[in-house]
Parts: sequence; structure tokens; C-alpha cells
Amino acid sequence: MLATIHSGTVMGVEGLPVAVEVDISSGLPIMATVGLPDSSVRESKDRVKAAIRNCGYEFPARRITVNLAPADVKKAGAGFDLPIALGILAASGALESSCLADYCVLGELALDGALRPVRGVLPVALSAREQGLKGLIVPVENGMEAAVVDGLSVIPVQTLPEAVEFLAGRKQQEPLQVDPVSTFAKAWHYDVDFNEVKGQEQVKRALEIAAAGGHNICLKGPPGSGKTMLARRLPTILPDLSFPEALETSKIYSIAGLLPDDLPLMATRPFRSPHHTISDAGLVGGGQVPRPGEVSLAHNGVLFLDELPEFKKHVLEVLRQPLEDGTVTIARASVSLRFPARVVLAAAFNPCPCGYYGDKRKECTCTPQQIQRYESRLSGPLLDRIDLHLEVPALAYEEMSGERHGESSQVIKKRVDAAREIQSIRYQGLDRIYCNALMGPLELESHCILGPASTALLEKSVRRLGLSARGYTRILKIARTIADLAGSDTIQTSHLAEAVQYRRLT
Repeated sequence: MLATIHSGTVMGVEGLPVAVEVDISSGLPIMATVGLPDSSVRESKDRVKAAIRNCGYEFPARRITVNLAPADVKKAGAGFDLPIALGILAASGALESSCLADYCVLGELALDGALRPVRGVLPVALSAREQGLKGLIVPVENGMEAAVVDGLSVIPVQTLPEAVEFLAGRKQQEPLQVDPVSTFAKAWHYDVDFNEVKGQEQVKRALEIAAAGGHNICLKGPPGSGKTMLARRLPTILPDLSFPEALETSKIYSIAGLLPDDLPLMATRPFRSPHHTISDAGLVGGGQVPRPGEVSLAHNGVLFLDELPEFKKHVLEVLRQPLEDGTVTIARASVSLRFPARVVLAAAFNPCPCGYYGDKRKECTCTPQQIQRYESRLSGPLLDRIDLHLEVPALAYEEMSGERHGESSQVIKKRVDAAREIQSIRYQGLDRIYCNALMGPLELESHCILGPASTALLEKSVRRLGLSARGYTRILKIARTIADLAGSDTIQTSHLAEAVQYRRLT
């Protein structure tokens, strides 16, 4: 007898429908799983067999063939345990197979029949809605995550018998209801604020420009000058996540298994700060079954690389393509996957190995050769892709001990939101451009028109600083953002002069 159950897996960040076909026929008692299963899926036969028996059902002593279609796509994870178990029960006559047609099923089985949470439920739920299925049966722990998808009845279950009783119609269970909009609003909260930072007004100004235009930024200064503290507050002045952005970011966290237990959606801009010992696969993603890396986990938020020269050089070089394209492409022999990676990159580093080169209060102990080797770890092409370059000086005692605090994040964010609103109107109708940092050549020609005085200043700056073509366009983009913050329709000479000073370190 044959039974078919709807399930799903994840390809990149998208859900892929999978039909779990179970056939029971005469022959030696053996269970075979086909359809490119990985080891975790192949091992499901032992978990399923034990769970069915321990829940009081009879496991058929016949030949069982499980096919996961489409058969040319690699299947990974333990989420197929529950659909395989239900398929065996339906094919053996213990469950009416017609009741399985309306639901997508996902869940890992314990040996006693209890259900454990799985990764990637949100993209599978979105895929089930697109298929026109009535609902989704998932472990209780995954219920809220799936319930944020409108138009889908989510049935959270704790055990295999509970799923069987519901599908057989012997147990009524109301679908889990979650209001994603109110949940999204309640979860918006940051633990840090810019008013906690004393001094460093020039750096705060640069961070405001970075947030307003979506520009990358690097901070160079001695230890203890506040580089990390300032960078951690950058997400607090970025525009609020829209619901589509939150859904897109949450899909990535769902796949990685990092969604908070009490939060079905990411409501704030992510801030990721990987350690400098990270591998290239950990940073941009990869693995035998490709998973998102830190740059994708920071999608729609901030990726902070502290102690930038300490990262392995080849690890930093793989960042070039994501910073330009906003996506990470991972190619394997059988498949090529794309992970979104539209981030604001914030980097911080010391001026030398000891950290005190150029510091007026503490003498540097590094030799010129050590300083040169340290600086050579950062390639010119990578630094060229970072829009704003800032020197962060050490704080004077008067600034540290003073009671004066700067503006709060909310005050700065209002100016950033106003600038982003101007850009939203300017780039209306353009799919991939929503801020100044993403402008292409056509947009630069249309929106970055300079007067004679500004043109002369820019020409002099390019020649004196030896800027590349990329550096030239970065200055124009920064100047456009500064003009937006000032509410100016045109780029004034003062806006351009401020933009130029942010490229002096390169």
C-alpha cells in the first residue's frame, strides 16, 4: 500500500516542498530510504521504528520503501522523522491516508514518540502556503515561528500519537494564533544607547552618516578609545526593520537555529561580531550542506569585525563579493545557492600591534617593520570598499569624568529616518536601490551633480589622495548622504568637503 505525505526542506533560504512517499510491500522486513538522503535522514529509520513501537502502534514486518521527492535534491536534517512515521502508519492501514493531503508535516522524533524542534520551519511554512496547503503540523517549540505566516493553520503537537489523533479526527485542536504585527512591535528593544557614550562627537557624526546612507565604516584608534562601544550602538540608529525585512532575516535565523524561543520574528536589526579566528566558511557560509555564515546572519543589520588585521587574510578577501553584490553565492557540484548578505560593515582596528602608534599619551613600542607588516594585512581593495574611514582618538580625562552625555539614539535616529525617507522617494520604483550606498553609475549621474567649486575641490582631492575610481564614487555617495541629512536638494561644497575627510586614511 502507498501513502504520500507533504513535508519540506530548505534550499539556501527558501523552503522546498518534499513529497514523502511510503510504500509497504511483500518481502524481507527491511526499510530503505531513497531520494538523496544524508546520514541524519538515513538514520531516521531507527528513530521511527522505535517511536512507533513505543507509542503502542504495530510496525509492519514487511518491506518498506521511503522515497523523498524530488529525488535529485539533497535532503538533510531530522525533520522527516514525523512524516515518515505517519506515512508508515497510513500505508499499513492504521491511519486514513486521505486526511494527510491537506497538511505539511515536519518534526524530529525521540525514541519514546515525543517531538523535538527542527530548523528551518519558517521557510517551509511559507512554502506550504504557496502550495495552497491548509495547514502545518510541527513540534510545539516551532509553533510560534510557523504561526507568523498568515493564511496557514498551524497545529503544534507534542507526540506522535497526538499527531495521529488529530489527523484521524478523534481529537479537535485549535490552530495556534499569533499576531505577527503586535508581536513584532512588542519585541522592538535595544539594550544600548548612544547617550551612554561620552565624547567622540566626530565619530558619532560619521556613524550617523553611515546609518543614513547605508555606508560601510572603519574605525582606527588606540585600545580603550571606544571603537567597539560606538559600533555596538550603530543598529540603534538604523531605520526600523520593515515586516518583509524582519521575515527575510527571521528565515535565515530559523535555518541557523538561532531564533529566540520566545520570539517568532527578528524585530531589531541584527548585530553580529564574529571572533577573528573564524574560518571563511563561518564568515560567508558553506559546509557540505551549505549553511548561512555570519555575513548572512547580519543581513539587514550590522556586521562588526573587531581587530580587523587579526582576521586571516583569505577570510577577509572572501568578503569582497558580498560587500559589492549583497549576496553570497556558494557553488557545489550539484547545486549553487545564494544567501542574502546586505549589511552595513563596521570594522575596528589599532594603528599598530601594540596599539599606541601616534598616541600622545603613551609611547609606541613597535618597530617600523612591525607596523608595516601589521598594516599590510589589510588589502587595498578591501579598504577601498569601505566608505568612511575614521580615526578615533583616545579620550581626555575631562571627557571621561564629565557628566555631559551626548544625544540619545532616538534623537539621532529621527534625522536618519528623515534622510532615508528622502532616499526612499528618490529611488522609488528601483528594486535593488533603497539607500545612497547602493547607487549605480546612472543614479550617480542623476543625483550627484556638482557645481564648479565642488568639482574643483573633488578633482584636487582625487589627485592629492590618489583615490581610485571606486574611492571617487564613494565620496560622491557620502556627499549625497550628508546633503540628505541637511535637507538639501543639491550637494554643496561643504557637504563634499566633509565627505572627502572620511577618505583620508586610504
